[in-house]
Amino acid sequence: MIPAPLELAPGCLWWRGYLDRAAQKALVADIREVLKAAPLFSPLMPRTGKPFSVRMSNCGPLGWVSDESGYRYQPHHPVTGEPWPPFPAALRTAWDELAGAIPAPQACLINWYGPEARMGLHQDQDEQEFSAPVLSLSLGDTAIFRLGGVERRGKTCSIHLASGDALLLSGSSRLAFHGIDRILAGTSTLLSQPGRINLTLRRVHPAREERDAAL
Repeated sequence: MIPAPLELAPGCLWWRGYLDRAAQKALVADIREVLKAAPLFSPLMPRTGKPFSVRMSNCGPLGWVSDESGYRYQPHHPVTGEPWPPFPAALRTAWDELAGAIPAPQACLINWYGPEARMGLHQDQDEQEFSAPVLSLSLGDTAIFRLGGVERRGKTCSIHLASGDALLLSGSSRLAFHGIDRILAGTSTLLSQPGRINLTLRRVHPAREERDAAL
């Protein structure tokens, strides 16, 4: 049975322990297979070229990338040039159970946080479809997650996202500022080394474009 979520803000839902230990281990194995085909890379900040502290990859039809030319979604790995691997089945199941089956996700951003990695407050606004939610799954060490409102200088709150937790940004929280303040190394034994994997499922294009392309 899926645990009932906590509503941190209107449209921001937190499922503590959504994935049990066995499901977490299975999903880690799936992600390792994805990363064999689409290795982690170090994205760069636009204009400055400064590398992120987080390493990334993607799976699904599209993947999010960042370099000196800007943020964007593209259908291939920026280093290998190969198409992104397909979603593991467990990710589609999570989307269907927590976000709703329609419209389907088009990208899953894979973030690897080492013990010293951070992610500053930001909005997920590179998509063309904001009516669809953003769903994230946490694996590995606990992260201190900071949630704000739609204004950068607004009030924020913090929670501890543990391995197996799921978080959904939807409705009035879809464009909420959020980030990772710190990784609490050693809080999980799931991974073979300290750190955290965050999987973020997103819809990029309006669903009507997909329907029009099928006609």
